[in-house]
Amino acid sequence: MAPQRASLASLVEEFERHPKDVAIVAPHGFRQHKTTYGELATLARRFAAELAKRGIEKGDRVLIWGENSAEWVAVFFGCILRGVLAVPIDAAGTRDFAERVEREVTPKLLAGDRARVGALSSSAPRLFFDEFDHITRETSGAIEDLSETDALQIVFTSGTTGEPKGVVHTHKNVLASLRPIESEAQKYLKYERLVHPVRILHTLPLSHVFGQFMGLWIPPVLAAEVHYEPRLVAAELVERIHRERISILTAVPRVLELLENYLLERIPDLSRRMEAAKGGKAWQKWWHFRDVHRVFGLKFWAFVCGGASLAARAEQFWNALGFVVVQGYGMTETTALVSLNHPFRPAQGTIGQVLPGREVKLSEEGEVLVRGDTISNATWQGGGLQRQASEWLATGDLAEFDESGNLRFRGRKKDVIVTSSGLNIYPEDLEAALNRQAGVKAATVIETSSDHGPEPLAALLLNGGSGPDSAIAGANRELAEFQQIRRWVVWPEPDLPRTSTGKILRREVARRIAAGEIEAGEDGGANGELSLDSTLDSLGRVELQA
Repeated sequence: MAPQRASLASLVEEFERHPKDVAIVAPHGFRQHKTTYGELATLARRFAAELAKRGIEKGDRVLIWGENSAEWVAVFFGCILRGVLAVPIDAAGTRDFAERVEREVTPKLLAGDRARVGALSSSAPRLFFDEFDHITRETSGAIEDLSETDALQIVFTSGTTGEPKGVVHTHKNVLASLRPIESEAQKYLKYERLVHPVRILHTLPLSHVFGQFMGLWIPPVLAAEVHYEPRLVAAELVERIHRERISILTAVPRVLELLENYLLERIPDLSRRMEAAKGGKAWQKWWHFRDVHRVFGLKFWAFVCGGASLAARAEQFWNALGFVVVQGYGMTETTALVSLNHPFRPAQGTIGQVLPGREVKLSEEGEVLVRGDTISNATWQGGGLQRQASEWLATGDLAEFDESGNLRFRGRKKDVIVTSSGLNIYPEDLEAALNRQAGVKAATVIETSSDHGPEPLAALLLNGGSGPDSAIAGANRELAEFQQIRRWVVWPEPDLPRTSTGKILRREVARRIAAGEIEAGEDGGANGELSLDSTLDSLGRVELQA
């Protein structure tokens, strides 16, 4: 039975129940440094005592800006023990953004990497991760008046423009996400002993709620060993998975795409073999592709993917090879998870079942509305905490339920293109068709205006030597008449603009195209066009004839 936690400070006690197990393996110069759960608990308690020594009390803020590391985790849990609000900043964030957040929250301490925190112009005291040996040797436990309703952290999204607005999480928000996972995990812990330790290769920023879920909240429950990896190079990731006997990779969809391309280049006949092996059972797939499993190491079995929507084609690729792909759905305001695919009963093409403790309903437009204890009801804005009273959170995401009650993601409400015929075009559907075409490395679809009203425009990232015509034609053969792509640009840079979690920034793509920053390609202009007669939907043809 899962323990009933009064606050997240109880996880530090969880560390101390298995003190000799390795908790974190992180880069330290040219070497990997291992930290046990016992050492991590001591570091967290020492940092809590350091906060007390500096007079930093419950409700004060500490800004954290650095790469994932044992020190990062110790600072975060030290703040938890003292009731201090952590303010994590994405390690890939800019100095300007970090300084705007710092001005907003007026922290009592800046903690992080010397190169990042040392560059801030703030007059606030700072503590660099490489100075951790010099903090007090005293330790501190949790303060007595800590409760689950207390604020835990303020999360500012890295894409914020203007004055930052942070989402405030409480202990209760996180615990409501953690409890159903912890309860379900209890059923499998007796089997976990057979493969202990579960090793997680973690490629996500700890400033991100999904990164926290897989890097801070789940590992203590399993006494899992978390390996941090900042470099997203496919060959190096595979080599580390094999060498360190990793069990699970947590990543954004972009990383799974990189690994897929790596495998297809390394094993040229893989696509043909996958086609021939269609329809086999799980154990048959594993045996048929045992050479692939040997590349990763025989202990590796699953991908946990989040931060963005994973294309159905990518999920099918890994499932066909005998790997498990677990997807979840959530956002900063929902404190990570709303729904989750069960690792041993995954529903392909979906983002899983709604977890206990949340309610989800769909609006008439199909927008996901959520309520429950995981929902943040406060923001940090204008230098203070602002309460919000809305019962249902409108996520801005569109989805549908399948016959089994699984959520199927359709796209962002703001990105839907409504044609002059009144039909909805979901960019994700068009992007999926484009990404299936040979020569397309990545694609995104935005709305553009034409004489016929709003219509889709594709931005294509192509492999060297590939042209757009065959990719557009191939995608259009898969799409309905009203979805046809008539306009496109070829992206001239190594990658499309992305967030730190790998999401393509459609708004930035649209801005640069509108500003004329994308130069004309060989097709004769920034916008290529196909024959209008062959691509208009039926109502569009009537309009054209009129």
